[in-house]
Amino acid sequence: MPKRILQGVVVSDKNDKTIIVKVERRLLHPVFKKTVRLSKKYHAHDEKNEAKIGEVVRIEETRPLSKLKRWAFISKVDAAKA
Repeated sequence: MPKRILQGVVVSDKNDKTIIVKVERRLLHPVFKKTVRLSKKYHAHDEKNEAKIGEVVRIEETRPLSKLKRWAFISKVDAAKA
């Protein structure tokens, strides 16, 4: 089975080797027919502590690494605007 890859914004990098990524998705509301934005936060493993707050990154589904971590950092898409 292929591993899922998501793209989102890093909202926290305070933990060692862990980042928290906020992934937004858009869908059409079934009754009102308006676009609704839903977001979810994922804990991802970042071995080299490369990602910083505000950067757009890609994460990949992986085996459970801890209680909350089921994703791994792959690469940066966009650098943070410091």
